[in-house]
Amino acid sequence: MPGKIAITPRSLSGQGHPALSSLIGSGYELVFPSPGEMPTEEQLRATIPECVGWLAGVEPIGGALLEQADSLKVISRNGVGVSNIEMPVADRLGITVARAEGANARGVAELAFALMLSGFRHIPWSDAGIRSGQWQRRKGFEAQGRTLGLIGCGAIGRLVATMATQFGMKVIGFDPFPDDSFVLEGFRYGEIGEVLEHSHAISLHCPPSDKPLLDKVALAEVREGVVIINTARAELVDETALLGALNRNQIGCYATDVYACEPPAPGPLITHDRVILMPHAGGFTEESVDRATQGAVSNLLSVLERR
Repeated sequence: MPGKIAITPRSLSGQGHPALSSLIGSGYELVFPSPGEMPTEEQLRATIPECVGWLAGVEPIGGALLEQADSLKVISRNGVGVSNIEMPVADRLGITVARAEGANARGVAELAFALMLSGFRHIPWSDAGIRSGQWQRRKGFEAQGRTLGLIGCGAIGRLVATMATQFGMKVIGFDPFPDDSFVLEGFRYGEIGEVLEHSHAISLHCPPSDKPLLDKVALAEVREGVVIINTARAELVDETALLGALNRNQIGCYATDVYACEPPAPGPLITHDRVILMPHAGGFTEESVDRATQGAVSNLLSVLERR
């Protein structure tokens, strides 16, 4: 029997999307806990327990909330990451967690590559300087002939590798489960130590673990002046160690689209003139939103109608 479905991604709750009409046409009532904004825990607790389905974004979904959601059958992400969901609790309660596989890959990959080029050419710094009345330059460098290191070679990483080789770059990719069917001229798999030591830019495309991947030890191994791009998860980088590496010029630039807390609080890393910031917009393109929404809606109906 149809019931309520919560819609919480900011890209959908504020402006809607044509794909949501499929849910209404199937008899479901759509509820929006916080239109156009990331919902608070209080807003979710007031809404989710009444819902049978949840089209979810990147907001934290804790175990206590899931315990209260007696009617909830499925959480459908409009993306691929589920690190914001307390999965052991969802599994124990029999709540299906579905993902829109690959929907955001192109958008995130293009942003990662754009951030790399911005770091190479100091674009945000130059723009800010001219706007403030200064006329200063920092010498950049060209992509051709440089080495890009990838940590994580899934759908996003492989797209970034393809873009880089088209610019004449060499690419070293580390992945604990390498896909040997991915063959690309200019690309090879390597160990993580090779990525750290030889790369002029390092782009992160992997899930977090119980400790930062780029900690003080790892950051001491990177090539001086490296550009680090993070469109994956904030937890992959030790921010204290990162700030130290920036200040001693071990890292030339850090470009990120992800934060431990969103929006991030002001601090020395956020205000650093060699840090490039994006507001978690990797998958926020017209095409990615369309693919992700259609996939998430399809997954919701598949689970709910099956039940």
